[in-house]
Amino acid sequence: MELSLPLTLTILVITAAMFAFANWRARQPAQPLKVRMVNYHVVQMVCIIVVLLMAAHLITLLSGQPLTPRGGGGGRF
Repeated sequence: MELSLPLTLTILVITAAMFAFANWRARQPAQPLKVRMVNYHVVQMVCIIVVLLMAAHLITLLSGQPLTPRGGGGGRF
């Protein structure tokens, strides 16, 4: 399955909305007798990773060329 432009933009918008929701929930004051079942900070980190990947894919789709690293090391450590 290939990610087209509309699908990439849809994933980007949905992930940004999930990040906003998780940010809002993470800022709510803690209730001492209620356990949070979801760690919203982890959700935010996953959303940031997905947004960065979709942004890189969007640049690839719009430019027509894949992103390549600029370092001359060739992947050596």
